[in-house]
Amino acid sequence: MSTDRTTDFLRALLVRQLTTWLPTALHRSRRATVALAGVDADGAVAALRLVAGHADQLRGRQVTVLVLADGAPDLPTRLGPVEAELPAEVTVHLLPGTPDRLPVAAKAAGAAGSPLFSFVDVPGAVSRELLSAAANGRTGEVLLHAGSSARDALVAVGFPLVAEVAPVLPDDEATGVIAFGSRSDRSLEAVREALWSVGADLGVRYRDPTGATVDVAADPDLEPLARELLAELRRGGPRPVTELRRHTLTATVYRAADANQALAALLDAGKVHRDREAGKLAGDEIITPKS
Repeated sequence: MSTDRTTDFLRALLVRQLTTWLPTALHRSRRATVALAGVDADGAVAALRLVAGHADQLRGRQVTVLVLADGAPDLPTRLGPVEAELPAEVTVHLLPGTPDRLPVAAKAAGAAGSPLFSFVDVPGAVSRELLSAAANGRTGEVLLHAGSSARDALVAVGFPLVAEVAPVLPDDEATGVIAFGSRSDRSLEAVREALWSVGADLGVRYRDPTGATVDVAADPDLEPLARELLAELRRGGPRPVTELRRHTLTATVYRAADANQALAALLDAGKVHRDREAGKLAGDEIITPKS
């Protein structure tokens, strides 16, 4: 996959996750900020068009869009026509510079105390200062493309829910990691669904922290997930289904719905048992490993 294909992948992922985040943010708060750091011109245009598409939800609200771009001289020209179509409730700030300027830009935009969605694309490691700014106290959510793992750094700045996968391109080329930090289980599920949908469209597979590489364009092999869930149960003892679904999202490449199927397979194999004798697995139902 060329750099252009990688960029297409990141743009599609940004739009999918922002589609989920924006309505929720506008429901929670009268102010919201979207920060695009390291995004290309097409990505910035796509994000602004998505915001414009929510005009009916913007009445009485204020949305600020920060665009941090370095070495993109055509960006003002590209964004101009889209900005002209934005409702008055949306303010766009185009700032030259690298993603490391996000802390200053977010502070200047008055992002503190209200929902902040940050999309950050950096070629190497990401700084703690940048991630702290993206955390925005307790109101931030970040979708990150970096050259190396950012899991520990995201946890260190206060994100309680962190997921990370390594995209595997159609030519088997590695392209860093996609990391996500949030406080919302709903957002965590949404970003995983977005990864699977975009990956299936563009032929991208994902490698997770367990070492499993999953082809998301076909029916997934759930055996690696079943092994991981059984190992997690043996490490930590009986757990409710909700916690096992969350573990699936934070520690593997699979979706929350896949956890239910993997648990059903473990039940059928007699490797675990459940509280209830039959029926759909409920979130509060305890799953216990058999010795």
